[in-house]
Amino acid sequence: MPLPRVSDRRPLAVTSGDPAGIGPDLVLGLPRSQPGAPLVVLGDLDVLQARAEQLRLEVRLRAWQPGDRASGEALSVWHCPAGANVIAGQPDPATARGTLTLLDRAIDGCLDGTFAGMVTAPLSKAVICEGADASFTGHTEYLAQRSGIERVVMMLATPALRVALATTHLPLREVADAINADDLSATLRILHKDLRERFSVPHPRIMVLGLNPHAGESGHLGREELDVIIPVLDALRAEGMQLSGPLPADTAFTPKHLAQQDAVLAMYHDQGLPVLKYSGFGEAINITLGLPFVRTSVDHGTAFDLAGSGRASHRSLQAATRWAMTLAGQ
Repeated sequence: MPLPRVSDRRPLAVTSGDPAGIGPDLVLGLPRSQPGAPLVVLGDLDVLQARAEQLRLEVRLRAWQPGDRASGEALSVWHCPAGANVIAGQPDPATARGTLTLLDRAIDGCLDGTFAGMVTAPLSKAVICEGADASFTGHTEYLAQRSGIERVVMMLATPALRVALATTHLPLREVADAINADDLSATLRILHKDLRERFSVPHPRIMVLGLNPHAGESGHLGREELDVIIPVLDALRAEGMQLSGPLPADTAFTPKHLAQQDAVLAMYHDQGLPVLKYSGFGEAINITLGLPFVRTSVDHGTAFDLAGSGRASHRSLQAATRWAMTLAGQ
């Protein structure tokens, strides 16, 4: 089926991430991988041009402003100055505010209808914290705050596996205190709703992991399962949700269990994501559920050591862009 004309569709915003990382390398490949797609890259035009020359890429860059049409023949770029001289592979806190400006413009554009959704290339939390906002913990939390949303859910997905998180970027010693009935219930409701409405899963089946080894071993290895997780699951099952668990994380990711599930809810970041990334690193995407707009991202970091080398894989950004277009109905 041919794509609709670019003029018929609102563009997706694609933020270029940390200017010293591989984000600029990746977005410069979009015209080749997504020909004719209505995309607007948010980044520093000079940085993108310099990176294209460094990589010996023949890419036409076209300055874009709100109200313009996204070009199908050139890479439309909404110029956002980086704030400092950029050298590929050398992170600089002086660029932090410029990187946040990319996000702010993309968020505002999604909220006011300029953009159909957004795709984010990787940024460095350390650079942002050092140069702009010491409280910054990641894209997911920042998007929720700027959008006025109390709770969102981070989910990574491959063609074969979806893993959502009950908590995201927290120190491990804080995770247990963050598992409470209200937040866990809200997370499961968001996951269930978006699986139905955005992923067209009519009756979502969600497998919930326990927090403790052996899912607490009946309280002998921790009481979070007995005191919080099981009561929440029982209450939501009574409303009609199909929930299994809490299951021990060390045996949950097996074909027997996964074949019966549409998504897995892990209690913390490094409980669920190592398995997903092992099974599909470089092809997985990060999706923020619960926002009033579509947001997808790559499954990897800034890879400063690869910036400007031509060796960075484009697969995750390409997948994130395709998924954003599908979820936004573009």
